[in-house]
Amino acid sequence: MKVCIYGAGAIGGYVGVQLKRAGVDVSLVARGAHLEAMKKNGLKLLIDGEERVEHIPCSDNPAELGPQDYVIVALKAHSVPGVVDAMQPLLGNDTAVVTAVNGVPYWYYYKHGDHLENKTLESVDPGGKQWAGLRPERAIGCIVYPATEVVEPGVIKHVYGDKFPLGEPSGEITERATKLSEAFAAGGMRAPVLPNIRDELWLKLWGNLCFNPISALTHATLDVIASDPGTRAVAKAMMLEAQEIAVQSGVNFRVGVERRIDGAGAVGAHKTSMLQDLERLRAMEIDALVTVVQEMGRLAGIPTPTLDVVLALVRQRGQIAGCYN
Repeated sequence: MKVCIYGAGAIGGYVGVQLKRAGVDVSLVARGAHLEAMKKNGLKLLIDGEERVEHIPCSDNPAELGPQDYVIVALKAHSVPGVVDAMQPLLGNDTAVVTAVNGVPYWYYYKHGDHLENKTLESVDPGGKQWAGLRPERAIGCIVYPATEVVEPGVIKHVYGDKFPLGEPSGEITERATKLSEAFAAGGMRAPVLPNIRDELWLKLWGNLCFNPISALTHATLDVIASDPGTRAVAKAMMLEAQEIAVQSGVNFRVGVERRIDGAGAVGAHKTSMLQDLERLRAMEIDALVTVVQEMGRLAGIPTPTLDVVLALVRQRGQIAGCYN
């Protein structure tokens, strides 16, 4: 099994080390100081009180790595359209593309089964570039739950979590998804193959679409947003708007909105990824987490008044900071 991780940052690097330790033929695509450090010293993972160092083939030129059985895309969502052309040397006729990205992926309406079948989403896949270049039939969905960080070039710290649910857009339990799940398990990660990957996608997105932009606007941590009556009410309104969109397309939410908010608050004084990006003046994932939900609402004919207001504000906040174009 040949697996290339495109974007060997915090999550991609963690997965790479764990798969390598399981005997998988892994390669990494990275860039800059992080790539140079990995070439020189190997990739170091700090996990469970120990240091794990693996020397993994890595490059900033995918053509050096050749066709793969699986390409795991572990980039920020807004970065993916810009690397579709560069990714082509990794893609053979049977290569699976595993979308380990936040938010709604390019393939969402593939095998969807209603009037939106094969619809592309402009907010996450401008011009249908991913749909055409990566192709939806290659896609395996992947929901990322662990928290990791790059503490210095070539060094990744695992904070918590090991779960990466997988699923085919069609809902089938395929051989290719099962083999990848088994490889993850051999590497000490949980990657169950689900028949309803969109349900899992929405459960994570449900929190991200409200807590991320609210935190970027207020600079509050999850516990504060969930406990303050005002911001809790805003989050709940956004979530209910999004839930109506998702349910109309067949998604099932296994928890209620109050429990989902309480769960986020229980995480404690945690800064969301969008707030961290804003503070570090990095590009913010506004489109994949918020704009896309607005777009899906328009397609479904469902209004999103609260989300519209928060989106307008966080877009302007990002633009003024130089973190959103």
